[in-house]
Amino acid sequence: MLSDSTEQVSRPVDPPFSPVLLAGLLLAPVPPRLLQPLFDGILTVVRRRHPDILERLAAYPDAVIGIDPVDLPFVLVLEPWPESPHLEVRRDFSGLSPSAIIRGPLAMLFALAEGRIDGDSAFFSRQLVFEGDTEVVLALRNAIDGAGIDLQADFATTLGPLARPLMQAVDFGGRVFNRIADDMETIRVALLGPALRGAVAQSSRLEEVENELAEMRRTLRAREKRG
Repeated sequence: MLSDSTEQVSRPVDPPFSPVLLAGLLLAPVPPRLLQPLFDGILTVVRRRHPDILERLAAYPDAVIGIDPVDLPFVLVLEPWPESPHLEVRRDFSGLSPSAIIRGPLAMLFALAEGRIDGDSAFFSRQLVFEGDTEVVLALRNAIDGAGIDLQADFATTLGPLARPLMQAVDFGGRVFNRIADDMETIRVALLGPALRGAVAQSSRLEEVENELAEMRRTLRAREKRG
């Protein structure tokens, strides 16, 4: 379970080499305001299908929760006001003082929201990191735990007769995405594998040299004592 301490400072999360990262590069010139209607729609669906999530955050009406998908060129700011919650897309957190910030790759954030990964394991393994008020992070995590969020199914309910063909298109897009992701991982391993193996070999050699020097120092001290 996450610590109950009031403050946690995180280390940065490196964005993975993935199709999302490439999409993020393409989205970099896009003003956040053009993306705002999409996230307004997401919040509307969550309020309609999972009102209990925001109800469980009612104890923190003044909280400002930052969500940072590290492989995209924008961040999200959630203000869970009980009567009028707000989800804003921004370029960064400049000018804000979020109560808590959760950072991680977009795929991990989606998986956490849908309950497909263990939140504690994701935080402890540094796949996701957070900073700020731990109580707020715990409240958000507990609110989405067991909520049964399925983003694809939730949006399908809003599409009426268009749901079936659009969901088929989404399924096809998902398969293409996974194939591209696998290909990019193969490229990453091919490019970085030799360098990583070389770094491991150098690290092992440095450890051997350090051990040899430590043994030499012990030998010299022993001789000095005998002398």
